[in-house]
Amino acid sequence: MQKIISIFFIVLQLSLGALFVYAGVRKFIPNPARKAATEQSIEPPAHVVQMKAFIGGLKAPDYFWPLLGVVEILAGLLLISQYFALAGAFLLLPVTLNIFLFHLYLKPEDTPGLLMSGLYLAGNLLIILYDYKKLRLTFFTPKPLLK
Repeated sequence: MQKIISIFFIVLQLSLGALFVYAGVRKFIPNPARKAATEQSIEPPAHVVQMKAFIGGLKAPDYFWPLLGVVEILAGLLLISQYFALAGAFLLLPVTLNIFLFHLYLKPEDTPGLLMSGLYLAGNLLIILYDYKKLRLTFFTPKPLLK
């Protein structure tokens, strides 16, 4: 049973790592410009306006979108490495939480997207909890730091 659990976590780390390396690389590939809608009288729904404002706010400062891509690539590579998977999972935790909350609050009608982003977050938390022994030694030392 322990071998099956180990294989499950290896597959989880590799797949989550590959997913975020791909997502990070996509941040550096420019999207082709879309054609403007011919009818300007059609107003998009409020949640679409909020989504565009949120993504536009992330892209507005010229540094944040590429920084997010670098963080996703770095965390993905750390997860793929298996040796530094815990560090990659910690680095990726705010990103997966933000993706989940984006789908929960700004795209609640997109059930498949909400489910997938929930699985990303759950997988990330599982990786962190799987290495709880390492965390306990790192954060909860029995010796005081200062004497």
